[in-house]
Amino acid sequence: MRVGFVGAGRMGMPMIVRLVDTGHTVRALARNAEAQAGVAAAGATPVLSTTEAALGAEALIVCVFSDDQVREICLDGTLLADLPTGALVILHTTGSPETAATVGTAAARRGIDVVDAPVSGGPHDIAAGILTVFLGGSDADAHRATEILGAYADPVLHVGGIGDGQRVKLVNNVLFAAQIGLVADAVRLGTVLGLSEPALLAALPHASSSGNAITRIAGRGSVDQFRTTAGEFLRKDIAVATEVATALGADLGLLEAAIRAGLTPSAPV
Repeated sequence: MRVGFVGAGRMGMPMIVRLVDTGHTVRALARNAEAQAGVAAAGATPVLSTTEAALGAEALIVCVFSDDQVREICLDGTLLADLPTGALVILHTTGSPETAATVGTAAARRGIDVVDAPVSGGPHDIAAGILTVFLGGSDADAHRATEILGAYADPVLHVGGIGDGQRVKLVNNVLFAAQIGLVADAVRLGTVLGLSEPALLAALPHASSSGNAITRIAGRGSVDQFRTTAGEFLRKDIAVATEVATALGADLGLLEAAIRAGLTPSAPV
């Protein structure tokens, strides 16, 4: 399939590699020499604009950092106008469900389909073909998207209509951030009890308290080291989740205090 790609970064580049390796023809936006070299080395064609990425594309994948960037590319720019009628846009960026719906509405006027497809996992999961995708869109569009996403994702979970992928991802990240907070407080308690953080983190992943959060934190060696790695991404997503909940007259409840503990650097004990 002819695939356009916008966002050849930390997550996007291994996706491009997998897409090419599974037989897709990829044109990927790469604005600097390093990114262009990486795209070319992957066997894709580096291009310098969204217009070139969209040229002849049957599907176009957007994998940028922020919701604002998605709006800039899809709503303020010419991307939708540049895509052929019948193309499918796949939005990987975690952001507002409202943005996904707005892009979907704008695209439909031009005969273009959209799914929101936020992900859970990292570059190593993409390389292994086991990235998790929460897919929001119609049944037909979800089926088309899954045929492409299967290059690097398993499972691809169709969770509802457009915007529902974002809703599931936001709840996921809120819960994950809260779990980090619980681990942080457990480590603090362990320190008070006279245990070292490395000893505690080496033991707990093998016990009934284990889970994805503590396993990943243990892999980094400390809570603060994990915060340094994941904090920027989680803070962005928590801000979106809080904004969405507030607009609906809701809050994060018990999760809020745990999230603060999870994303705030540890104070000396």
